[in-house]
Amino acid sequence: MTTEQFKEILPSIPLNPGVYRFINAKEVILYVGKAKNLKNRLSSYFGEKAHITGKVKALTKSSSRIEYTIVETEQDALLLEATLIKANQPRYNVALKDGKTYSYICIRNEDFPRVFFTRKVIKDGSTYFGPYTSKFRVQTILDLIKGIFPLRTCTLNLSPHSLIKNKYKVCLEYHIKNCNGPCEKMETVQEYKEKLDQIKNILKGNFKPVKDYIHERMKQNSEQLQFEKAQDWKNKLLVFEDYQSKSTVVSTTIQDVDVFGITSDENYAYINYLKVIHGAIHHTCTIEAEKNLDEEEDVILSLAIEKLRTQYNSIAPELIVPTQNISVDKQLLITVPKIGDKKKLLELSEKNAFYFKMQKQKEAINKTKKITPAERILTTLKNDLQMNDIPLHIECFDNSNIQGTNPVAACVVFKNAKPSKKDYRHFNVKTVEGPNDFASMEEIVYRRYKRLLDESQPLPQLVIIDGGKGQLSSAMKPIEQLGLKDKLVVIGIAKKLEEIYYPEDSIPLHINKKSESLKLIQQLRNEAHRFGISFHRDKRSKTMIQSELDGILGIGEKTRTKLLTYFGSWSRIKEATEEEMIEAAGKAITNKIKNYLKSQVEQSVDRNIS
Repeated sequence: MTTEQFKEILPSIPLNPGVYRFINAKEVILYVGKAKNLKNRLSSYFGEKAHITGKVKALTKSSSRIEYTIVETEQDALLLEATLIKANQPRYNVALKDGKTYSYICIRNEDFPRVFFTRKVIKDGSTYFGPYTSKFRVQTILDLIKGIFPLRTCTLNLSPHSLIKNKYKVCLEYHIKNCNGPCEKMETVQEYKEKLDQIKNILKGNFKPVKDYIHERMKQNSEQLQFEKAQDWKNKLLVFEDYQSKSTVVSTTIQDVDVFGITSDENYAYINYLKVIHGAIHHTCTIEAEKNLDEEEDVILSLAIEKLRTQYNSIAPELIVPTQNISVDKQLLITVPKIGDKKKLLELSEKNAFYFKMQKQKEAINKTKKITPAERILTTLKNDLQMNDIPLHIECFDNSNIQGTNPVAACVVFKNAKPSKKDYRHFNVKTVEGPNDFASMEEIVYRRYKRLLDESQPLPQLVIIDGGKGQLSSAMKPIEQLGLKDKLVVIGIAKKLEEIYYPEDSIPLHINKKSESLKLIQQLRNEAHRFGISFHRDKRSKTMIQSELDGILGIGEKTRTKLLTYFGSWSRIKEATEEEMIEAAGKAITNKIKNYLKSQVEQSVDRNIS
C-alpha cells in the first residue's frame, strides 16, 4: 500500500482504540497490531521516510489493504490482538507467536480448593476466571487474596476419609499464617467455603459483598473484645479498598456469545461479527453483502449469521443482535439488549459495521475520482499557463555553442510528465555561422516541426523555449510560417528569475516557486540543457581530434576511426610509445604520425626564434 492509497482512506479511520491488520493481495494477514488511537497509529506507518524502518517499508509495500476493528478499551485491544496473532501467525509479528495463551485464575475442583495462576483451561469441573491481559495483574490479585483470605497451597488429598485418619501435619505455611491448617481440621469446610465465596466475588468484580463480609468480621471481633483480630481485619479492608480503586480484573459477566451488528446503504449491507469467549473478543470480521431489489436487513442478517458462525466454527448458545426478526436455529438464545454490557457489545459491533461502510464508500468515490500524480501535476500546469488542454506531450529546445564553434541544439520530449528519451533529438546547426542563438533557434524549430508535419506525427500541446523574449520570438517565426500558431502553446523561460514569457506579451508570468508545474518546467529546461551540452562536448572533442589527424598526409577516415577507438583522444596519441602506435595502426602509420609531430615541434621552435 502506497502513501497516496493510505491518504485516501485516512479520513474514514476512527480515533478509537482497536486492532488493525495489514493484508496482502492474496488475502493473507501480514501483521496484526493494537492501538490506543487507530488513526494516529496507522498514520505513523506512512509518515516521514527517515523515521520508518526497513521492516515497516517492506510491510507497507507488501500490503494491499488495511482492516481494523474498534473496541472499548486498550485491554480489549490487547486480548484481541493476541488471539488474532495466534490464529493467523502473521509473518511480521514476533512477540506473540510463542504459543503462550492468556492468563487465568483457577479455583480447583477438589476438597478445600486451591486458587492459583494457570494458562491452561482444563474441563475438569474447576472454575476459571479471566482472561487477564498480563501475568503481573494476575499476581496482584493472587497476592491480595492471599493477604485477606489465606488458603492452602499444598497438593495433599484432603478428603474426609484422609482427614479422619489424621495422616497430615501442618507445614511452615501454617506457622507463618499463610494457611489456617485444614489438614489438621483447624479450619472447617464451611469456613473455607465462606472464604472461597468472597474470593469469587473479588474475581467477578462484586466488591460490595466482600466489604460487607470484612465489616461483619470486624464487628464480631470487636464485640468479643478480640481487638487485635479486629485491627487485622481493618488492615485487610484498607488493602482491599486500595485494590478496588485501581482494579484490573476483566469482566466476566458475559460468557460465550456471538454479536452481530448491521448497517446498509442503497446497494450494500455491512455485517460485523464479534466472537466473544469468556467475556473477551476472540475473533472479528466484517463482510459486505449486495442487496437485491426489496431485500430487508433482517433477511440479509439471517443469512450472514449462518455463514459467519459456520466459517468461524462457533457453538456459542447465545446471539446478541439488533432485532428479534431473524431466522436462525430455534435452540439459540436471541438477545436484543437494551442496557448493560451486552448493549455495549452490540453498539461496538454496529460501530465497526458503520466504519467499514464509511471506508468502502470512500474507496468507491476514490476509484471514480482517482487522479495520478502525473495527472495532478499536468492539470496544475494547464491551469497555471491558462491552457485549454492538459499538456500530455511537451517539448523543450535549447542551443549550445562556444564562441560560435560547433553550434548544436537539443529537443527533449516529456509525455505524461515523464521523459520519453526515445523521442529526444539532437540537431547540428547547418545554416548559421558564428554565435547567433536566435537564428539557430529559428532553424531547429523549423526543422523539428516541418518533419513532424511531413511524417504526420502528433504535435505537442506545449513547447518550451529555453531563453527570454529574443529566443521565443525567433521560435515563433517558423511556427507561424508552418501554420502552427493556433495549434501549439509556446512559452519561454528566462533563467535568471524563472520568468515565463508568452509571444507578443512583454509582461512575464511568475509561477509560485514551490509549484509542481514550475518544477516540471525547470526539469524540462535542465534536461534539454544537459542533453545539448553532452552532444556539444562530444562533437567538439571529436572535431579537435579529427582536425589534428586531418593534417597528416596518408591517414584516411578508417585509420582516424581506428586510432580514436584505440587511444580515445589526440593527447593520448601524442603521448603513446612507438610500440603502442605500431600495435594500434602499424609501422607505416606510426612513422607518419612521428614525422608530423616532429615537424610541429620544429615549426614551434622557429616561431619562437623569429
